Amino acid sequence: MDKPLSIAPATGRLGVLTPGLGAVASTFIAGVIAARNGLAVPIGSVTQMAHIRLGQRDEDRNPLIRDFVPLAGLDDLVFGGWDPISANVLEAARTCGVLEERDLAPLSAELEGIVAMDAVFDQRWVKKLDGARVKPATSKWDQAQALVEDIERFRSENDCERLVMVWCGSTEAYQEPSAVHASVESFETGLRSGDENISPSQIYAYAALVSDVPFANGAPNLAVDLPCMLELAALRGVPIAGKDFKTGQTLMKTLLAPGLKARMLGLRGWYSTNILGNRDGEVLDDPENFKTKEVSKLGVLDTILQPEAYPDLYGNIDHVVRINYYPPRGDNKEGWDNIDIFGWLGYPMQLKVNFLCRDSILAAPIVLDLALFLDLSARAGQSGVQEWLSFYLKAPQAATEAGPEHDLFIQQTKLKNTLREWMGEKPVTHSEAG
Repeated sequence: MDKPLSIAPATGRLGVLTPGLGAVASTFIAGVIAARNGLAVPIGSVTQMAHIRLGQRDEDRNPLIRDFVPLAGLDDLVFGGWDPISANVLEAARTCGVLEERDLAPLSAELEGIVAMDAVFDQRWVKKLDGARVKPATSKWDQAQALVEDIERFRSENDCERLVMVWCGSTEAYQEPSAVHASVESFETGLRSGDENISPSQIYAYAALVSDVPFANGAPNLAVDLPCMLELAALRGVPIAGKDFKTGQTLMKTLLAPGLKARMLGLRGWYSTNILGNRDGEVLDDPENFKTKEVSKLGVLDTILQPEAYPDLYGNIDHVVRINYYPPRGDNKEGWDNIDIFGWLGYPMQLKVNFLCRDSILAAPIVLDLALFLDLSARAGQSGVQEWLSFYLKAPQAATEAGPEHDLFIQQTKLKNTLREWMGEKPVTHSEAG
């Protein structure tokens, strides 16, 4: 057994702050409160439900992850956030319509008591939304300082020992990194001058990092995957993770593509279309916002299938992604995939997947796990990109020039082996149990 990492205990309260209190955040918060009141089981949460095998299989050591590593408990969590539309979490949950009233009613008093702070909002980045509960349109520097004040006030008023922040807001319009993102100095100069290339999610990320709050990005926006944020995370010693929650269709791709590759079956084309009617679907109906999401979704297959290593199998793939806004569908997204594969002697075959998923139901446990694992990282003295959390993300940040890993099963092994290493256990290099 190796020497375990020194990890500070999870004492006191952990504040979980979410920019955006819409469908994902309100579903996450309601679910945690229901679970700690004994009204529900936290299904989908690896931190709460999964086991981790230690040693050889015949040793029969297979504890729950939450019993193996010193995570904050659900009873220790305190919730807060910012939202440009809803006044509190109960209003947000009812507006978004993910959870039924029978599930919200027993939690209504607690959910109503979680009041949204006024958001940093700029309609230029989300043309389809109109924010009413927003901070004054002063300089971006002043907005960042206002967020820092919000963070410190929340910490004090809720007697929090530690905080984490998980972006649960909308997908912003597509952008490429620019000169303002090159360093902390250039970014702060840009905040003061109101540089148009600084988006709201970047202002939140900056405010979190200067406040020593770990930050995870649940959308495909440029937020912490920028040189200035990497520099700031290193300077402050703060862990970060991004980006884009891996929920419906991309989850299926990271499950199916490794299986095709394992059997050396060829792939000629993968056509994906989504029908989505919630606020996210409305935002993605704008071409600039869709492009941000499209880039995130399209990056998955190449990394898994390695076309440069397997040109005969994967060197000529047509990968198409479409998202269609259809209001009657609400949060119950429908994902259609037509997958053209080929096998022995090049004979064609097809897979067709129709995934009627609930986007926020799949995303909510990811928010919980990222919050708890980022807090664990901070207490373990880790900083910068937490590549071991790629398991949860569509377009994960890489900590090295090798680039990100997208294979869900390799990601799972990396996640669990990181926990094993931190706790002084040997890594597992073959099949997982539990």
